[in-house]
Amino acid sequence: MAASPSRHAYAHRLVATLRRTVLPSLRPITFLLLALGSAVITFGSLAYFDDEEWPAFVIEKLPLPREELWILALQVHVVVAAIALPGCLLLMSRFVLRRLPHLHRWLGRVVGVVVLGALVPSGSYLALYAKGGLPSTVGFLLSGAIVAVAMVQGVRTARARAFLQHRRAVLHVVAQLSVAVTSRAMLFAFDAVAADPEIAYLISLWLPVIGSVVVVEA
Repeated sequence: MAASPSRHAYAHRLVATLRRTVLPSLRPITFLLLALGSAVITFGSLAYFDDEEWPAFVIEKLPLPREELWILALQVHVVVAAIALPGCLLLMSRFVLRRLPHLHRWLGRVVGVVVLGALVPSGSYLALYAKGGLPSTVGFLLSGAIVAVAMVQGVRTARARAFLQHRRAVLHVVAQLSVAVTSRAMLFAFDAVAADPEIAYLISLWLPVIGSVVVVEA
């Protein structure tokens, strides 16, 4: 009688099957949801540019030591975030990668400059005054650090033509940028069940940040 396959071999085949069948169909759906989520967040953030009537999110932060600097950082963060996540999703497009390699390279440079030069610095400054105190500040700074390190690694590996490592680094960037979308979705869910706002906020921050790392590494 032939020996039964080991659990390890079975698990390996199961993962391989899922990658061939399930993941290809989830990829476009995930990208579409992230793009829509990014658009919704950007549209909802237009109120931050209205000097006559600040939204509740801004008012609850006041007064601040450097109010004008904080508002400027917020506005910069909104603009560059509207570029960064959609730009990264476009960079992950197989059509662009295969059919438009020059666009992929130039878009990668633009996104890299936007992320490292504006998104991470503005987000890090905003994190110092994050809702939820120190735990939230640490969570946002951790996410920003992951984005910065992964983006630098993505640029280095692209130049070295180490494409497997490049893809992995870019996936970490996309995963952390997606936290803005998944975190807000979780907050809506917590609000629907009337969960404690402070606990819900921390869970909605830390779970996507750590979960995104785990998903990419897995």
